[in-house]
Amino acid sequence: MNVIRSTNLSPDIEALTSRDINDLLSSAASLRDQGHGSVVTYSRKVFIPLTQLCRDVCHYCTFAQVPKAGQRAYMTAEEVLEITRQGQAAGCKEALFTLGDKPELRFRVAADELKQMGYGSTLEYVASMAELVFKETGLLPHINPGVMNSEEMKMLKSVSVSMGLMLESASERLCEKGGPHYGSPDKVPSVRLETLRLAGELGVPMTSGILIGIGETREECISSLCSLRDLHERYGHIQEIIVQNFRAKPGTKMSDAQEPGAEYLLWAIAVARHIFGPEMSIQAPPNLSPGQGRAMIDAGINDWGGVSPVTPDFVNPEAPWPQIEALSAETAKAGKTLVERLAIYPKYIFETKEWLEPKLRSVVFENIDADGYARTDSWLTGSQTPLPDFGVSNPMPHVQNELSRLLSKAGEGLDLSHGEVEILFASRGGDFTRVCEAADALRRDINGDTITYAVNRNINYTNVCYFHCGFCAFSKGKKAEELRGKPYDLDMSEILRRVGEARARGATEVCMQGGIHPSYTGETYLNICRSVKQAFPDIHIHAFSPLEIWHGAETLGMSLPDYLGKMREAGLGTLPGTAAEILDDEIRDVICKDKINAAQWGEVVMAAHQVGIKTTSTIMFGHVERPVHWARHLLLLRDIQKTTGGITEFVPLPFVHMEAPFYLKNAVRKGPTFREAVLMHAVARLALHPHITNIQTSWTKMGPEGAKACLNAGCNDLGGTLMNESISRAAGSSHGQEMPPEDMEALIASMGRNAKQRTTLYETPPICAQEASFNAAPLNDIINTPLKKGK
Repeated sequence: MNVIRSTNLSPDIEALTSRDINDLLSSAASLRDQGHGSVVTYSRKVFIPLTQLCRDVCHYCTFAQVPKAGQRAYMTAEEVLEITRQGQAAGCKEALFTLGDKPELRFRVAADELKQMGYGSTLEYVASMAELVFKETGLLPHINPGVMNSEEMKMLKSVSVSMGLMLESASERLCEKGGPHYGSPDKVPSVRLETLRLAGELGVPMTSGILIGIGETREECISSLCSLRDLHERYGHIQEIIVQNFRAKPGTKMSDAQEPGAEYLLWAIAVARHIFGPEMSIQAPPNLSPGQGRAMIDAGINDWGGVSPVTPDFVNPEAPWPQIEALSAETAKAGKTLVERLAIYPKYIFETKEWLEPKLRSVVFENIDADGYARTDSWLTGSQTPLPDFGVSNPMPHVQNELSRLLSKAGEGLDLSHGEVEILFASRGGDFTRVCEAADALRRDINGDTITYAVNRNINYTNVCYFHCGFCAFSKGKKAEELRGKPYDLDMSEILRRVGEARARGATEVCMQGGIHPSYTGETYLNICRSVKQAFPDIHIHAFSPLEIWHGAETLGMSLPDYLGKMREAGLGTLPGTAAEILDDEIRDVICKDKINAAQWGEVVMAAHQVGIKTTSTIMFGHVERPVHWARHLLLLRDIQKTTGGITEFVPLPFVHMEAPFYLKNAVRKGPTFREAVLMHAVARLALHPHITNIQTSWTKMGPEGAKACLNAGCNDLGGTLMNESISRAAGSSHGQEMPPEDMEALIASMGRNAKQRTTLYETPPICAQEASFNAAPLNDIINTPLKKGK
């Protein structure tokens, strides 16, 4: 065994035994805030005591039992599924498997029962049940399997997102006769440390920790924590440290032992925080110390562990779980926000190292938000699901001291730093409300109470594309035939028919974009502009993404400014700032590797501004990126705007996941949560002020009610009526193809705001166009020209 154990402690660590307790607690809380801010987490779990037989005889434990006549040694598969389905119905995401250590080595009845079921060991049965639970319910298994060898650990890693093994104590003395671990071979510190070392070697996210008050000295407590720290420094695999206090239980050899006092518990929590530093998750079970919640937070914890709304704590049955609502209130008293997490922590979800098996990874991503915490609302971009209740009648308290300064800074028009924008994106609870309110107050100052919209038509002239963007369900290529719709390439006559119909219905703009058809060149786009302008001189052409412009210039061997100049001469009015997705190449390499990179996108947009063509700007978010990438994206747009002043608006586009190819095949999120979707609009208002003054919400993505929420969080524009919306619908959106002016203005009026039609450049449309837009004739059926053979 190559076990790491700390014996020689540094003077600063040794000094923790005598340091002033108030100073120790205060500095521990500061360390915790550096790593975790205002968030305290918990996991909503269901507790599965697969077997309570155990070969060990720990002197404080009532979980371990001996066989009883007429009772099974193991829960059946049916019993396991019954419990987990109860948990599933109660919103649990973690299935915690707890069991005694290798009971088959002590009890013949356990070995016989395993043999009858077709298993060679308890751990084989655990693996089978974990796989069953995951397959049948989607709950994510976390297994506390006891000590293991390498092969056993590999087997369990394939069916679980994390595992747990409490060190309890590194003191060999506690295993001697008269000690609490005497007669328990699996509690020998070197054995447990070796299992934890193997977990690091095999890349298993682990929970570990100490049990205090079982006879250890404070020096031994520190030594135990340092042994765990040394393993973690070597492998980086310990995701949380539990500081658990001993509870005396009737019927045990330690029933009369004195329980550790509150001062010792708080000291041990603070010491753990000092030893492991800001980033580690330090946990203390809330049910074992009722009334001490705020004190434990103030001592440095950032996590409550698993809390079950359906099953008791079988290890500590005398200590019921707190109600989650009560735990949230107690957390709020300490100035923190309670946030649900999964059984695997965010770091281990997002790191490139393979902490997760692929089959588990996809389900994990379905259940997380952009920070890697649990996705707790059912709202989905483009769906008809009701908006989540943020508890407006009983809002959570403000908890971030830094927030007021940042909101004031943004309101004054001072540029926020990257880190400051990330802080805004981290807002939850009362802070989320304050960010939205500040953004809306700024909107009121800049734009008043008028909500603008444009009467326009989307024309997607081809859905054939040789790029392979993972998020796109619209484009068709050789590998995309099974997705919605057939490949098409519109005849010019159909394009012109749609433009003429749009103009007759009061449109002042046609928005034209399409896939990158392999036979298209820069001349194709020039011909589209010339033809439309020749037939309809007064229509505004808002067309061609930066990717299409790049493609057009490249195919003609022209510079971007020269090609854009020719496009302007041909009638191009403005450029959509689409194809931006996430302007960070770390993410573009994942979602659209063959597309233009972030710098090239910026090059096109700035070249357009240089020749007098204004653009919009967008972000497509809620898939694999994180808030750090959102902040980079916004600041890049802000820098462009400060240089050129050519961006007319910013449009957040929440990812619609339903038919997206990489959602169907890979590990990506199901779009942003509703909090994130609204927050993107609010933070954009604050971070882009005063440079980009129009923030638009997409009704096709957010739905009418979601759009209203964004219009109350900093947005001043409702986008276009569209007439034909193809891209969101192809991805699975159910919010329709058109929102006519009557519906636009009814929505706006329901908010007590003033509606105003606008042009693409935020000017007032001609009266004749406005009048024509109301009570317009129904659209004729569109004709998507089938792809010609060989094209």
